[in-house]
Amino acid sequence: MTRAAENADAHTYDVVVLGAGPVGENVVDRVRAAGLSVAVVEGELVGGECSYWACMPSKALLRPAIVRSEARGTPGLRGHSYGPLDAHEVLAHRDSVVGDWKDDGQVEWVESTGAHLYRGHGRLHGPRVVTVRGPEGDRHVLTARHAVAVCTGSRAVLPDLPGLPAAGPWTSREATSSGRVPERLVVVGGGVVGVEMATAWQALGSRVTVLVRGGGLLPRMEPFAGEHVAAALAERGADIRTGVTVAAVVRDGSTGPVTVVLEGGDRVEGDEVLFATGRQPRTEDIGLETVGLEPGSWLSVDDSLRVEGHDWLYAVGDVNRRALLTHQGKYQARIAGAAIAARAAGNGSGGGPGDGSDAGSAGSGDGARNTGTGPWGPYSATADHAAVPQVVFTDPEAASVGLTLAAAEAAGLRVRAVDLDLTAVAGAGLYAQGYRGHARMVVDLDRETVVGATFVGPGIGELLHSATVAVTGEVPIARLWHAVPAYPTLSEAWLRLLEAYRDGAGTS
Repeated sequence: MTRAAENADAHTYDVVVLGAGPVGENVVDRVRAAGLSVAVVEGELVGGECSYWACMPSKALLRPAIVRSEARGTPGLRGHSYGPLDAHEVLAHRDSVVGDWKDDGQVEWVESTGAHLYRGHGRLHGPRVVTVRGPEGDRHVLTARHAVAVCTGSRAVLPDLPGLPAAGPWTSREATSSGRVPERLVVVGGGVVGVEMATAWQALGSRVTVLVRGGGLLPRMEPFAGEHVAAALAERGADIRTGVTVAAVVRDGSTGPVTVVLEGGDRVEGDEVLFATGRQPRTEDIGLETVGLEPGSWLSVDDSLRVEGHDWLYAVGDVNRRALLTHQGKYQARIAGAAIAARAAGNGSGGGPGDGSDAGSAGSGDGARNTGTGPWGPYSATADHAAVPQVVFTDPEAASVGLTLAAAEAAGLRVRAVDLDLTAVAGAGLYAQGYRGHARMVVDLDRETVVGATFVGPGIGELLHSATVAVTGEVPIARLWHAVPAYPTLSEAWLRLLEAYRDGAGTS
């Protein structure tokens, strides 16, 4: 034991959680509901990235832009929706949504569960032991009887480019928390963060340039999704450049304009540059080396979120790289919490579901499907593989769940994709004049079930959960015919897709 540990006060809990973001909070909630004692360690704001620098502030910035756009397609409102957004009011609302970057309310919730919150930097110190260095130099040694859950999330990664550190680039944190609107914003990256922030800041008055190394936006979705989003950004004045590579970044002084130098010599000028080019795990300084793991690495887990080779260590949320989405991390947290509790009840030393000590039955029938760690069981994060939903809150929105056509074919499935122009749905014309959108359903021809769906268009985020239920439930196409969509709503897209599938349309 180190001198720091020797001089620290020591406490023992059933479970120790590293990280008090949404993922860590949900692990806390589940293990406390099972009657286990828990300590949670947080070095920043309780509530984590999503609450203060990602989901919540970004959607607060995006919502006014989307509402104004929808008003422009609504008779009776169009003449009142062409003025600029009140940037001061939008930014002030954003600040209130994140509690002015104070976590009092989140702390109150954690404490209300009966969990013990430790402020400071937590590190593993061998199996089942976590040391905490507090902000005032205090030291604590926490021992876990049953499990340690690593829920430390991820951070933006910046490429190694000449001049970039000195240029003070924005990452997702600066893009969601800036208190001023840059006159010109250069966005490097065409993924979710890049397109959402391009949408938000363009609506607030920035002249936006988007630089994408690949061939289009939103490359993990069906190609048409990125095409619709790119077209809308371009129509509003954004400069979208694909197939380009950034070679260097130069800032004129500490606060002057920034120049992004492209391979080939072209230059793009801006007042700020946002790099939205990837994430890396927050695992570089949490003591992984003390338990035989590589510092800074993504943590490989089984479907109960237990780190491979360690019967007491769990990695939940972004750190396992299965699905870097808040809602998916919270889903994993519920699974992990249930698994930890079941194993603790099994033999108190790492047994439980999947170990022969507790079958974890979820009900009768369906065989392995209802056993604890079988597919779709209560201790198995099966949706990470088969049914990950995501909404991109651009204008238009893009949403998907399950497999794209290309991913399904790569997985060896015999599939057919059925496409629909959403203007064929009566509800689209009522939603907005000039509505534009597209939908695709990917069907497994051998099982006659939907394995993927993608939508792009105004308001389609609310269509996604029905698609998620269809994919997760493996609902037969024959049964989906009996799920009658209300008229006239956008959900009639399902009826039109089923009709097209029945009539043999699509690619197989």
